[in-house]
Amino acid sequence: MKYLETYSNDPEYNLAFEEYCFRHLPLENDEYFFLWQNGPAVIIGKNQNAYQEVNDDYVCEHNLKVVRRITGGGAVYHDLGNLNFSFVTKTKENQTIDFKRYYIPIINALEKIGVKAELSGRNDVTIDGQKCIGASQSVWQGRVLSNGCILFDVRLEELSKALNVRKEKLESKGVKSVRARVTNIKPHLKRDISVADFKAELLKAIFELEGKKPVEYKLSEAELAGVKKIYTERFSLKEWNYGASPKAEYSHYERFPIGSVEVFFNVVNAKIADLKIHGDFFGTKDVTEIEKLLEGCEYEKSAVSAKIAETDLKPYFGALEPSEFVEMFFK
Repeated sequence: MKYLETYSNDPEYNLAFEEYCFRHLPLENDEYFFLWQNGPAVIIGKNQNAYQEVNDDYVCEHNLKVVRRITGGGAVYHDLGNLNFSFVTKTKENQTIDFKRYYIPIINALEKIGVKAELSGRNDVTIDGQKCIGASQSVWQGRVLSNGCILFDVRLEELSKALNVRKEKLESKGVKSVRARVTNIKPHLKRDISVADFKAELLKAIFELEGKKPVEYKLSEAELAGVKKIYTERFSLKEWNYGASPKAEYSHYERFPIGSVEVFFNVVNAKIADLKIHGDFFGTKDVTEIEKLLEGCEYEKSAVSAKIAETDLKPYFGALEPSEFVEMFFK
């Protein structure tokens, strides 16, 4: 495994860098790991509705960037007290979303530094029941991108103000506020270290677990040009980061063990039209394929059920029952 450096704190550039590495770096002989930091920003999941997840007034007033990543999951607040990690690896046979494989090295490395953390829920790491790491993942053409954010010394009050968190999500965690649900790692350390020192120690510990020393892979000029192209064509654009706010006559939100799912749609001439599916679920396939599948479908439960029976929902949402999904259109 080689390590990478983005040499940037710009969230739009860093996410372009991550996508380029995920899709283009050679994986024949090596896999990759990197730790990176963003300036103040809100990073939203691939399938989320930015207009619902972000406190837009606060974001504008404080000049925070809003950037959409290419992995699923929920919205997170980043600042320079936050340390992000990314693994770019080859898939195993029949690869599905699997957080444990990538969390265990992080948890073991934290333990070497002096922090006792544990896996919790579908994609969290906690200390004494409070979330300190959240992760997301994407699987594409034999490759896995597993990324996450480590709350080291984040301004937690800013986090709670920048995000709009549905009360249903908080209730599912048994807490009353997002601030009560999360914790920084720094207060749990037995010594006072900076985020830069923490980054260096974590990087060293990750590679020590493999019996190796970190060796950096530096992107070539051509590879860096590829990063810039993705930045220019996607992550620097509001069209990508915010997307269009769904304009629909009908909508329904439901929280499942696999995460939240929300459908927005119109009914035109007794047929489903303009369907958009949002949420913080994880999948290996693009949910726009389900939107296209149901476009023009008769707005009757039997017709929608028949359409959904044509495909396997698990690659799109995880373990979501077809009947549960169909029911969302008729509540």
